[in-house]
Amino acid sequence: MTENLQFLNSQLLNLPADPPPAEHPTPETASIRSERGRSRKMKAEWISAFGKMTYGIYVLTSCHQQEINGMIASWVSQVSYTPPQIMVAVHTHRYSHQLVEKGGSFALHVLAKSQKNFLSRFKGKDPQAKFSALNWTAGKTGCPILSDCLAYLECVLNTQYQPGNHTLFIGDVIDAGILAQGSPLTTGEYEGVYLGKG
Repeated sequence: MTENLQFLNSQLLNLPADPPPAEHPTPETASIRSERGRSRKMKAEWISAFGKMTYGIYVLTSCHQQEINGMIASWVSQVSYTPPQIMVAVHTHRYSHQLVEKGGSFALHVLAKSQKNFLSRFKGKDPQAKFSALNWTAGKTGCPILSDCLAYLECVLNTQYQPGNHTLFIGDVIDAGILAQGSPLTTGEYEGVYLGKG
């Protein structure tokens, strides 16, 4: 047994080392990077392709002290199993953006296909009107948790990145639950495409 291990170790030590990473980009990569640096705007001919991408449609709620807000979010994804983490992209001009930053938390709600009316409600500008006549309770972080949805995930902000005009908020899930049964609402049922322009 010992001799076998010694033999394996000797073979491993004699393996060729991995080649070092390239210090300079290839001419092709350098050209792409140069082009990307000169023009980082959405091209008209790309819009149709971006429009084919499919996402869920969620209500994101946030709070800071006595302020609350809700907005429609679709650029959402699970990014980790251990620990459970969710990522949501929010435009820097949104009121919810500053609440998530200041409050350090957010909650996401999975809508049913029958809840298209939530889109116009949570696209409004008056935070109080958004929650008017809706049943909700304050979650563990203080973020509103809507009673009328398929599921919710409440998160504490872990970190954030800003690669472009949206901030990627990554939250650690601290609470979650199923509140109803049904099929989730997606951009496939939405008459329009959110491209994140503003």
